Amino acid sequence: MNKINVQLITGLFVMLGIAAFTYQAVTIGGASIREVPGYTLTARFDSISGLRKGGIIEAAGVRVGTISSIKFDPDNYKAIVNLRINDGVPVQQDAIASVRTQGIIGEKYIKLSAGGFPDLLTEGMEIHETESAVSLEELVSKYIFDGGTKK
Repeated sequence: MNKINVQLITGLFVMLGIAAFTYQAVTIGGASIREVPGYTLTARFDSISGLRKGGIIEAAGVRVGTISSIKFDPDNYKAIVNLRINDGVPVQQDAIASVRTQGIIGEKYIKLSAGGFPDLLTEGMEIHETESAVSLEELVSKYIFDGGTKK
C-alpha cells in the first residue's frame, strides 16, 4: 500500500510539472487561450518576407495587437495582412504600418506609426500607408553589384 502511494504522489508531481512547463511555454511564446477584445484592420504590402500569422503588432514599442491572417491578392500581386488591434488602441486614418525586424536577424513584426488626422479607423477598415519588408539579401546584393560606391 505504501509503494502505491509513493508512485501516485510521484505521478501527480510529474503531471503538475508538465502542466506548469506547458503553461510557461505558452505564456512566454505570447499565445493566449482567450482572445483579447479588439477590432480588425487590413493592410496591403508589396512584400512581407518573414512575417507570420500570430506575429506581434507594436506601437511606440508596446505590443498592441497580433497578426490574425495573411493572404495573397493575385489581382494586385500584394499581401493582405489582417491586424487584430487591442481595444483602447486608437489608429488614425493616416497611420503607417511598417514591416520591421527585431534586431538584425530577429523575428518580423508590424510597427504602427501614429498619423496626424483626428479621424480613427474602425472595424474592417484599411490602413493605406504601408512600408514593406526590407530584404537583407537584396541590400547586400545591391551593394556588391554596385561596387558600394556612389556615382
